Amino acid sequence: MTTAHLGKGGAIERRTPDAQDFVDMQASPEFQDLRRRLRRFVFPMTALFLTWYFVYVLLATYAADFMATKVLGNINLGLILGLGQFVSTFVITALYVRFANRDLDPRSAAIREELEGPAQ
Repeated sequence: MTTAHLGKGGAIERRTPDAQDFVDMQASPEFQDLRRRLRRFVFPMTALFLTWYFVYVLLATYAADFMATKVLGNINLGLILGLGQFVSTFVITALYVRFANRDLDPRSAAIREELEGPAQ
């Protein structure tokens, strides 16, 4: 048994799982569900972002006149779409954090508790 000290307040004692415990957990329905939920979010979001990025690169390469279209003063579509790359990155990050907090973290905490025992 491993003891992790919290400092002046005492210690949390948890069981240290062995290699077989991890193998067994990976085969469990709870772990498979966690993995499936992660993949259902990550793969489509990655495909969406990469498609958006490559469309931007292709437009910048082959549609220079379109990208140079003035929108407001010296601001053109290329600049707006380029800044949109940054915005979409932050939006995807925020969506993932919300998704992980709501769906993944409670499930992974339950798996950890099953492996190591409850925190005391």
